Amino acid sequence: MAMTQPESRLSVRRSRGAFSGMMVLLLGAWGALVPFFGPSFSFGFTPDRSWTWTSARGWLEVLPGAAAAVGGLILLLSANRAVAIFGGWLAAAAGAWYVVGPSLAHLLHIPAIGPPIKTATGMVSLQWLALFYGLGVLIVFLSAAAMGRLTVRSMADAALMQRHAAPATAAGPALIDPATAGHPRPAAERHHNNRFHLHRHFGRRRASAAADQPPITGDALTSGDASASAAGDQPRSR
Repeated sequence: MAMTQPESRLSVRRSRGAFSGMMVLLLGAWGALVPFFGPSFSFGFTPDRSWTWTSARGWLEVLPGAAAAVGGLILLLSANRAVAIFGGWLAAAAGAWYVVGPSLAHLLHIPAIGPPIKTATGMVSLQWLALFYGLGVLIVFLSAAAMGRLTVRSMADAALMQRHAAPATAAGPALIDPATAGHPRPAAERHHNNRFHLHRHFGRRRASAAADQPPITGDALTSGDASASAAGDQPRSR
C-alpha cells in the first residue's frame, strides 16, 4: 500500500537513532537493575542487601531506568520521525529525573535514598556519578543527540520520501471535471470528439512528413523537364 504524503514526510531510516537508542536502552537497564545486584559487590546505596525493594529505589532508580529503557527501545526500532522523537523526549525526561530526583525527593514526599555503601571519598563520588548524576547526564546527552539527528531531513530522507510518494502518484486518480461528474456524454458527442482527435493527429503527421522532404531546386526541375521532353521525342514502338 502506498503511503500518503504526510506519512512519507514522517518516514525516517531506523539507523538515524539506532546507536543512541541502543546506548540509552543499556544505560536505562543499568540504572534500573544495579540497585538490586549492586550490593552483592558493595556498590550502591543502602540498604546493602541485594534484591531488596524500597520506595526510594522504586521512585528514584527503577522508574527512571525503565522509562529510559523504553525511550531507547523506541529510538532503536521506530521508523516514524514523530514516534522516535517522542521516545527521545521520554528518555531525556528519565535522565533529568536521575539528576534532580534525589534533591526533590523531600519536596515530593518520596523517601530519601540511603547513604552510599562504600564510604571512601573516591567511591562515594563514583557511586553518585554511576547511579545518578553521571548516568542522568549521559542519558540526556544521547537523547538530545538522537533528537537532533531526527529533526534534520537529509538527502537520504528526501529520496525515501520520493520512493514512497512515487507509487501514489503513478496510481493516483485521474482528474475529473466537477461540472461533468456523474453526467456521461452522449454517444454522438464522443464520436465527434474522437474524429476530431484523429484528424488532428493525422494532420500533424502529414505536416511533419512534408517538412522532412528536401526542397526541389531549380536545377532539379530543369533536368526533370529535359528528361520528360526527351522521352516524348522518342518514337513509340508499335
